[in-house]
Amino acid sequence: MTSPEAASSPAAGPSSGPGGHQAPRPEVGPQTRWVDAWQPGPVLDTLRRLLDSGRRATPALARRAGLTHTELAVLEHLMEDPAGPSELAQRLGVTTAAASGIVDRLVSRGHAQRQPHPTDRRRTAVVATPSGREELMGHLMPMFAELAQVEAALTDAEREVVLRFLTDADRAVGRLL
Repeated sequence: MTSPEAASSPAAGPSSGPGGHQAPRPEVGPQTRWVDAWQPGPVLDTLRRLLDSGRRATPALARRAGLTHTELAVLEHLMEDPAGPSELAQRLGVTTAAASGIVDRLVSRGHAQRQPHPTDRRRTAVVATPSGREELMGHLMPMFAELAQVEAALTDAEREVVLRFLTDADRAVGRLL
């Protein structure tokens, strides 16, 4: 049995087909009806745009740096923490051979180098070079500088609210991972 809300919902009701005939739509569940009827407010709409911009920024940054998307991802990982090719392969979800090829390309450009592992001499650690750091940070610094200005303009109370919202939003988005 269909609830009155579902019967009057455009998501569950008939739709106009070719020739103006009404074609029945398959019944949808409560989640779809809720999402179809949901009107996000300006904060959530802006957050959605920010997440979309972040998703599109990585390929754009890679193009500007003359790197592939995966080369950029490896360089970002290496800037956080040196890693071996097998660790990089796990992080990227690629084979060890593919990760080694990516490392080879970064090494040939001078953006990374292989070093003996600090605790296990049988292994190799890959580290970002100053050239690799400068390549990446040179493209990111204008954004970081602007974000620092945005944060500096906030009062302590505003900063606390923004931090709480972003932390909770990160947790909500992280549930998808």
